[in-house]
Amino acid sequence: MSDPVVPRIVLLFSGKRKCGKDFLTERLLQRLTTDKAQIIRISEPIKRSWAEKLGLDLKELLGDGPYKERYRKEMIEWSDQKRAEDYGFFCRQACQGLTKEICVVSDIRRKTDVRFFREQYGARVKTVRIVASEGTRVERGWTFQNGVDDVQSECDLDDVTEWDLLVQNDSGADVDDILARIIALVQ
Repeated sequence: MSDPVVPRIVLLFSGKRKCGKDFLTERLLQRLTTDKAQIIRISEPIKRSWAEKLGLDLKELLGDGPYKERYRKEMIEWSDQKRAEDYGFFCRQACQGLTKEICVVSDIRRKTDVRFFREQYGARVKTVRIVASEGTRVERGWTFQNGVDDVQSECDLDDVTEWDLLVQNDSGADVDDILARIIALVQ
């Protein structure tokens, strides 16, 4: 495999489960085009390693259905152990496939994730926090899970107040306006 490309900009997206991170980052990629941009997910190497370790279906783990939810808590605990040994382990793996000038990281969940990208890419990094009300998240299928919604993987960034962009993404939000505000970070 050739060395990863150093992107011109790295957009880090964070937010609670069911706030719309994947929806917005997929729409953003459509606007930016796959010639210029790509999405990477820190969860991909976590799920790949977990699937290999337990002989699970990687495609199902990468999806958004009940299969992933069945393993989420154990994956979080296992990945936290790996991060305790090397906080950048999964971020580094996710970056191996960088080939575009704009890198969209759709699932930043920890301060150490932000730290890794800032150490690697410096001023190229822009942070975006997606926020949705609990009611909106429930409408999108979220239900509180002990050991998932009250642990570091969901809560570590809750006290961060300095974002390059804070986006309210409740039901009925103007997606075109949200995307225009994000794209302005890339200019």
